Amino acid sequence: MVAEAELERWLAAHTAAAPATLKERVLEHVRAVDDGGTVAERLALAAERVLAIVEEHPGDRGIALDLLAADAIITLALLAQAEAAPDRLGAFAEGLLAAERAG
Repeated sequence: MVAEAELERWLAAHTAAAPATLKERVLEHVRAVDDGGTVAERLALAAERVLAIVEEHPGDRGIALDLLAADAIITLALLAQAEAAPDRLGAFAEGLLAAERAG
């Protein structure tokens, strides 16, 4: 299981150029999930969580930041997987899609 400090360092390094509000929302969603063995797995769980929140929302602009955060977290999850085990990136991406379709 990835340590909280390690995950936050990884996120800080990979979101340095992002707007502060988006970085804060991404971190909020990532901190809300505490399981997951790797950085990529933890981010994938956070992505599932935020997508569920977005899907439950009525669709006005109030959910825009969470939708942007979902996009960022999915992208970060794929990046983390590509860095850690590029040979398993395809299977990881398929797992993200399958989880969303099942959810």
